[in-house]
Amino acid sequence: MFKKRNLVSRLWLKHTDKIRYKQYKWELKNQKQLAFANFINDADKLTSPAKIKEYAIEKGCIRLSHSGNAGDIIYALPTIEAMRRMTNARIELYLRLGQPLILSGYNTHPLGNVMLNERMAEMLITLLAPQPYIDFVGVHTDQLIDIDLDYFRAGGIPLDKGNIARWCSYLTGVNPTLYKSWLTVEPDPAYADTIVMARSERYRNYTINYKFLNKYPNIVFIGVESEYNDIKKIIPGIKWVQVEDFLQMARIIKGAKFFIGNQSFPFSIAEGLKVPRILETSFDVINVVPEGEDGFDFFFQEHLESLVDTLNNRK
Repeated sequence: MFKKRNLVSRLWLKHTDKIRYKQYKWELKNQKQLAFANFINDADKLTSPAKIKEYAIEKGCIRLSHSGNAGDIIYALPTIEAMRRMTNARIELYLRLGQPLILSGYNTHPLGNVMLNERMAEMLITLLAPQPYIDFVGVHTDQLIDIDLDYFRAGGIPLDKGNIARWCSYLTGVNPTLYKSWLTVEPDPAYADTIVMARSERYRNYTINYKFLNKYPNIVFIGVESEYNDIKKIIPGIKWVQVEDFLQMARIIKGAKFFIGNQSFPFSIAEGLKVPRILETSFDVINVVPEGEDGFDFFFQEHLESLVDTLNNRK
């Protein structure tokens, strides 16, 4: 039977018997995964299609919660859509505010040390509320929740690899359709001949230089001011669009000629809309995967420039 060692015992084993120490680390990892599986498969949790269907028949409504980040919420939507399609039950989505955000290294985030605040939730709701598979979306206060979509953070799912859009499906067993669009908005026709770009401070590929975009006349940037000021050093003529909410952002992306972005919130919208899109892939964390028509990603400069040229010259 596995027994977890204390700090002194671990250090002693590490320095006296490296083979047994490696075996202990392997067994510890297995125990953590087993504990996570037991936590998820708890009889009281709605963590299988059969349980969810039975509950939906009985209650007629499924109440979900999510605490962010904003992009993670967008990537949860295809699973929510599949859940609605599977049960035909009323779907209510509640956003939890103020949950702590842990950043690694020198990374920064526009919201500082929380994943979702009131202003961000308000901006998100404008985009989420019109989606046909969500009957209600609002801020969580004291509502009872049937499925907590944050369970993927409990430690059993590796969050730095795979595809964020599958995290919630791993918890529920409800498989999303990722090659089709899961966001519906009207395009903004004012951007029909425009390249729209976003680049967050996190998840950058530092081998890439966007200076070549200076030869393309119509480029706008959507993102926070610090990100815009950074990209403007490389592309002086790029324009900044400050959006009022994320419905407006989605309409701009939908109406654009094509979208370029790294693994950030605006790209999650582009992915949900299935517009022509190019993903700057980070070498450090690869957990965003373009799926379906017109989705492209790259690691290297030459490939980026080729993709931009191809999409820009598309008739």
